[in-house]
Amino acid sequence: MNEAAIRDRARSYFEGVSPGHDFQHVERVVSTAKRLADEFDAGDATDRDVDREVLVAAAWLHDVGRAKETRGEIDDHAEWGASEARSVLDDLELGSSEQREHVAQCVRAHRFSNDVEPETLEAELLSDADNLDATGAVGIARVFAYAGEHGRTLYDPERPPETDESASGETSFNHFHKKILHLEERMYTDAGRRVAADRQAYVETFLDRFEREAHGDA
Repeated sequence: MNEAAIRDRARSYFEGVSPGHDFQHVERVVSTAKRLADEFDAGDATDRDVDREVLVAAAWLHDVGRAKETRGEIDDHAEWGASEARSVLDDLELGSSEQREHVAQCVRAHRFSNDVEPETLEAELLSDADNLDATGAVGIARVFAYAGEHGRTLYDPERPPETDESASGETSFNHFHKKILHLEERMYTDAGRRVAADRQAYVETFLDRFEREAHGDA
């Protein structure tokens, strides 16, 4: 498939999107997906091969519905995006019909918060790559960018994570404990788990320093 054509079409969907899910997020996911595919091919002992055309196309197109969801025009950017991704490939006349459907399934299954499980290796790699962008140094930046955009409290010592009963955390600090520090558990591939462990260690070090500074201990 013509990666440049897919990239350029994908870029057109990101006008005015917030920093956490802008086109730079997509570019990072593509780069990470390629890295995971390389590590999988180098270290996997099974006879499974990565269809890189499908993986890369799905990575470029995985968030084409994000802006519509943000504007309240659709309920689920992954479900809408799956259909739109197929339409984009149809319009560009790229890939076989099986590959186009495969890309759509990858897009449908990438979302952290839905109940659609990846059905293929490529879908697993895309899900891992997307989740990895929510942790590590970039993940930290994205959490606080979201806080600034939505007026969220960064940290409240009277609302520690262990007493916070909300699903995603009432503060940015608690969000790390509710979601970000559990992303390693959601990895589908060994390659994803290796990268997640390294990035999670960085987040844990940051949170320890953050809490000590917040209490005047550092």
